[in-house]
Amino acid sequence: MNITDLFNVANVFVLPFWALMILLPNWKVTRKVMESYLPFVVLAAAYLYLFVTSITPENAAALSNPQLADIAKFFSSETAAATGWIHFLVMDLFVGRWIYWEGQKTGIWTIHSIALCLFAGPLGVLSHIFTYWISKAFSKGSEGVTEKAAVN
Repeated sequence: MNITDLFNVANVFVLPFWALMILLPNWKVTRKVMESYLPFVVLAAAYLYLFVTSITPENAAALSNPQLADIAKFFSSETAAATGWIHFLVMDLFVGRWIYWEGQKTGIWTIHSIALCLFAGPLGVLSHIFTYWISKAFSKGSEGVTEKAAVN
């Protein structure tokens, strides 16, 4: 399989996991699928293959003391760019899965954060953190109102 094919397969490979978390978060099949680490093993294996094939002695030396110009030069190679992209796919899916499980545990709405994580991983994390804080603030506020009403 050439680099372009691996890149394309990896892009398609992650989509069912995102679709399940976003469209069917409470389905028992979604929960079962998202319990597995297998998607990360598959993607990490693709990453490892590309990483090993993209490293040259010059790249290794440049990456050991990274400078922006060296990183830009490194990613100008299709193999290195595919490696970086699969790195994003693995990590964004891993973080999206974490957000998904946090929502399942706490009951906090996560669909918007998971969708953001799909397209811009760190923004999904930020969205989830804010959603968590806001949810906690409102739940504490409503608990106080309920307690006051019970006392009166």
